[in-house]
Amino acid sequence: MRAVVQRVSSAEVSVAGERVCHMREGLLAFVGVGRADGVDQVAEMARRLVHLRVFGDDAGRMNRSLLDTGGTLGIVSQFTLYGDARQGRRPFFGDAAPADRAAPLIDALIAAAEGHGASVVAGRFQAMMEVALVNSGPVTILLDTDRLF
Repeated sequence: MRAVVQRVSSAEVSVAGERVCHMREGLLAFVGVGRADGVDQVAEMARRLVHLRVFGDDAGRMNRSLLDTGGTLGIVSQFTLYGDARQGRRPFFGDAAPADRAAPLIDALIAAAEGHGASVVAGRFQAMMEVALVNSGPVTILLDTDRLF
């Protein structure tokens, strides 16, 4: 499971002109599910997202987590995180989990993050989404449960 995580001051997701979620300060995570991912990867990703220390403490150091600040976690599914463009100009998505396997794992990720006490909003799985966000910092972190990066 992979995620591109951005610290945001606000974000929203729309589908066909309808706003499906909105959040203020927190983390917006674009999450891709790989073919080999399962419940272990979901648990690890949820834990890492809610405990990622990228919010400032009283001294201004990134030392506080989403749970410490009471911020919101936004989750947007994005299979293109498994795109491999090393061999040419058209990405290969063969390492991404098929939709029928990925959808329940995204739902499980949302539930697991909520189980840690996080407030969670989400985009709409397999929809053409428009995502608007204000990256705070900017802070952008890459997470991978296989620890490739």
